[in-house]
Amino acid sequence: MRLELDHVFVCAARGAPEGERLVAAGFTEGAPNEHPGQGTACRRFGFANAMVELLWVSDEVEARGGTARRTMLWERWSQRRTGASPFGVCLRPAAEANSAAPFAGWSYEPGYLPAPLTMHIGDAGTEEPMWVYLRFLSRRLREQWFVPHGNGARTITGLTLVTPAPFGSEASRRVAEDGVLTVVAGEEHLMRIELDGAVRGERVDLRPALPLVFVR
Repeated sequence: MRLELDHVFVCAARGAPEGERLVAAGFTEGAPNEHPGQGTACRRFGFANAMVELLWVSDEVEARGGTARRTMLWERWSQRRTGASPFGVCLRPAAEANSAAPFAGWSYEPGYLPAPLTMHIGDAGTEEPMWVYLRFLSRRLREQWFVPHGNGARTITGLTLVTPAPFGSEASRRVAEDGVLTVVAGEEHLMRIELDGAVRGERVDLRPALPLVFVR
């Protein structure tokens, strides 16, 4: 079984005002989303094969308690400027749905997902992104939900993660082996998202507000 990217998230300020930079750059925003019981919410920007979420903690009590506690989303969000990786990389099977866990981890059953759907969360600390496997998603669904962008962007064709700490988890090794992303060393956490092969040579750099750069 091979893996492919379904969506990524980056921890943002409450309400993700950073998303206005993307709207101004011609990206079409999708419907926002809330995660009851998990204490998070997000703004969403979809592409034909994957999605980008700007995520924040909307309810600290929910995020730090119950089943959400083990996700460490509170730590990832609250410590995003003091060392924690602010990213999540969510994966799906490259072919048909597959229930086999692709790396060591645990089953997460958030209340906002209808039974029997679950997430598989990879075993990793907050120095790495949150690794999530979603066996029930497919590229076909992303294509059905895609709304064209005013600037013509269509497909995520590359993902590069810059990290100040080397990744050591089984999940990170598996994701790199399957070519989902490239990991490089750097002084600070950064995600570079390539769109449509980066043939235009254009950049949308959200720093310093967000460690996120789009190239197209």
